[in-house]
Amino acid sequence: MKTKTIAMATCVALGAGGAQAQEVLEMTSAFGKNLPILGTAGVNFVEKINSISTEVEFEHFDPGELVPTLEALDAVSNGSVDAAYTTSGYWQGKMNAAGLFAAVPFGPEPGEMLAWMLYDDGMRYFQQMYDDNGYNVKVLLCGTYAPETSGWFKNEIATLEDLQGLNMRFFGLGAEVMQKLGVSTSLLAGGDIFPALERGAIDATEFSMPIVDANLGFYNIAKYNYFPGWHQPATMFELLINKDRWEELDEIAQNQIEIACLANVTTNFAEGEAKNWPAMVTNVDEHGVTIKQWSEEQLNAFETAWLEVAGELAAEDPFFAEVWNDLQEFRAGYSTWFNNIYLPRPYNSVANR
Repeated sequence: MKTKTIAMATCVALGAGGAQAQEVLEMTSAFGKNLPILGTAGVNFVEKINSISTEVEFEHFDPGELVPTLEALDAVSNGSVDAAYTTSGYWQGKMNAAGLFAAVPFGPEPGEMLAWMLYDDGMRYFQQMYDDNGYNVKVLLCGTYAPETSGWFKNEIATLEDLQGLNMRFFGLGAEVMQKLGVSTSLLAGGDIFPALERGAIDATEFSMPIVDANLGFYNIAKYNYFPGWHQPATMFELLINKDRWEELDEIAQNQIEIACLANVTTNFAEGEAKNWPAMVTNVDEHGVTIKQWSEEQLNAFETAWLEVAGELAAEDPFFAEVWNDLQEFRAGYSTWFNNIYLPRPYNSVANR
């Protein structure tokens, strides 16, 4: 692990104020900055906060430069790293409810998820989860994007039986669904996935959106790319800050960080919407990828398995049950708006214009 530098720098203040101390926070990212949208989101946040703040400055580090991706939560909590740009789905093995704040199978799309988190109970529960489990972190919502692809496979999945016995990299709560269907899953960081595919340690993978997955070269080994992203209708990204460091910051710096994160949510989502369809075209035309859609029967099986998983987790974990029930209550109310205001598919498809 890189030796932590002194997290204070001196900068010259504008105007007559003379020199002032500026807090410098080292931030590890779960995603390499070479990854479009997914990895550049952390870089973009740093650029945003550093461009508007004279109170605080963030320094971005790629996975492994300070700590490995899957160790970021513990590192921020114990203070060996100041902050991390990541997603709570990576902590599913530590806390059952972690995936509910990252990606909910058959759950809300981005607009609805943001509504629950920012204007209902989501963020309150998000912080409570870390507090109740003894993690010394402040959590902020700092990015989001639309559905991911639901997998890259070496062979076509004609029936559900074709899933049985596969070894697959899978993320968050969706991994428990796949296990119900006979898939052996493992959670690998982005940089570890291609080597695992190449040497046959895994037979298939999901990771991100088409432009990100193309950057990692999955199409070289697995030619069947499946949609829709039932396991991640929306993905939320978090900024974790060591709570002691957070409380040392003045209110202006805290507000600036929150504002930069909210701005990052907007640009992160918009960029994902703008740049993925060209990647899909390139994957097909230049890389020989076959785009496949799960059948209604397969989607129904995934959803049935998910509801079983959610029921089991709720039965064993009171906090998961409380958050899950709150989200379901919000969704029931939101449906009054959603089912009336939005054009139903396929009428809202650009193909029909």
